[in-house]
Amino acid sequence: MGICRDVEKQPKQPPKLGGTRATLFVYAMEGLENMAFIANAMSLVTYFSGFMNFSLTKSATTLTNFMGTAFLLPLFGGFISDTYLSRFKTCIMFGSIEVLGYATLTIQAHFRELRPIPCKGVAPSKMNQCEAADSSQAAILFTGLYLVALGTGGVKAALPSLGADQFDQRDPKEASLLSSFFNWFLFSLITGAIFGVTFVVWISDNQGWDWAFGVCTIAVLVAILFLFMGKSLYRNNVPKGSPIVRILQVFVAAIRNRNLPIPEALHEIHDKEAEMGTEILQRTDQFRFLDRAAIVRSELDASTSNTTGHWNLCTVTQIEETKILVRMFPIILSTVFMNTCLAQLQTFTIQQSITMDRNILGFQVPGASIPVIPLLFMFILIPIYDRVFVPLARKITGIPTGIRYLQRIGVGLVLSAISMAVGAIIETHRKSVAIQHNMVDTADPLPISVLWLGFQYAIFGMADMFTFVGILEFFYAESSSGMKSLGTAISWCSLAFGYYTSSVMVEVVNKVSGGWLANNNLNRDKLNYFYWLLAGLSIVNFGAYLVCASWYRYKKVEMKQVLTSSSDDFEGKVEMGNV
Repeated sequence: MGICRDVEKQPKQPPKLGGTRATLFVYAMEGLENMAFIANAMSLVTYFSGFMNFSLTKSATTLTNFMGTAFLLPLFGGFISDTYLSRFKTCIMFGSIEVLGYATLTIQAHFRELRPIPCKGVAPSKMNQCEAADSSQAAILFTGLYLVALGTGGVKAALPSLGADQFDQRDPKEASLLSSFFNWFLFSLITGAIFGVTFVVWISDNQGWDWAFGVCTIAVLVAILFLFMGKSLYRNNVPKGSPIVRILQVFVAAIRNRNLPIPEALHEIHDKEAEMGTEILQRTDQFRFLDRAAIVRSELDASTSNTTGHWNLCTVTQIEETKILVRMFPIILSTVFMNTCLAQLQTFTIQQSITMDRNILGFQVPGASIPVIPLLFMFILIPIYDRVFVPLARKITGIPTGIRYLQRIGVGLVLSAISMAVGAIIETHRKSVAIQHNMVDTADPLPISVLWLGFQYAIFGMADMFTFVGILEFFYAESSSGMKSLGTAISWCSLAFGYYTSSVMVEVVNKVSGGWLANNNLNRDKLNYFYWLLAGLSIVNFGAYLVCASWYRYKKVEMKQVLTSSSDDFEGKVEMGNV
């Protein structure tokens, strides 16, 4: 009996936090949330033109502006997550805002008086004669859209970082799983997207947009519940204050010390002052002007350097955190143009599909479901990449991720240029069919299978697989511990700027070319010329990317008290010029 009492008195071991088990809830939320978001990203252009009576060009620009905003708002979500809330709470709050946005769109789609009379069956050349949405109807539409954009923006900033936080970077075994997490995060994203562009798009085509938006509302609500179910398993980050303020402090202190010579010894927190697990970054030789922020001008500076909001003296780690952000900007800018090309697959390519024969094996495929082709390619290739390619490449290169993140991004940029060239060839063939059968001004589908679009979609799907994960993991790994969410948010900005650039390009090309895309009729427009232009500019962009990637220097982390380097920090001690 005494033994039994001793056993009973033994304290229960607390459950192990984090790990793969905790990320399952992250995968579930990402899959469901992305199912709703991607379904609308692919099909809203038809809702704008067919139900809100926008022109083809306005439909395309409205969608790209919405998408651009949705991928720009992660900056706000990342700021909130790093400064005020944990990543878990950020996901819950912004997910709730997204639910409210979809509910607003559901209400508008359900009640006819909240939208104009649709112009279905009208020839493309006479679409301009349809009654456009009035100001109140447009206000409801944009309120719903941008509530969705705000909600998904916060989720996109915090959710990948929440999942990555579940792997302790100080543990070599768990650190090696970090790269796999991002691959499987993309896999869950793709799985949700497949259901979105098939199941949800089918509902919008056959049951009505109110049903489709309603399904999206329920999907995001269930996604929030899934994430909440794993609350007891998560390793939650503690907000470390505003990274933006820390960055501004560096610039202000450097400007104040601009006339002082840079000494060999600069201010840094010492081992005794550092908290357990504090990431201390090594000094680099780039942007030496910023090093002046760590010049100790007096004993008073040294004694007050650790107080909050100090604008006179910064640590070397704080300066290097700022340098990392500055170094990231050329990389993110050089990947923007690929996402400008991606925007065309969600606007003009969807409109191309509507003009083609969408009958496949006796089933009428909705035009907005055509993007399932690259998604299926990625669905198959991601497990092969993670389980076959990465281990094989790791044995050859000795790099934990198989190939470096910047190399992976470069492969995607090359494939995107090829995709645009193939798209130009396919569009030339589609137009020749329209001319050959005297169907240039008809709304009837052309006698050419929509599967022709699968070639450009498949190539771009592979490009996205390489680039998306490469960017996401690169910015998470390279960001300092106090700005992981903001770093993840910056990776989404590439998509945002790509969509905005697409809108600008369409307008500029129309004006400069004399109206390549201004006829509101793809059979008369010169979309093939536009694709060739994108292919050529993609090659130029890749050359700029090579310069930026060669110039980039990975961060170096000092091992002060515990091992804090991530899987990417193994390559952090390798100069890009040697890659």
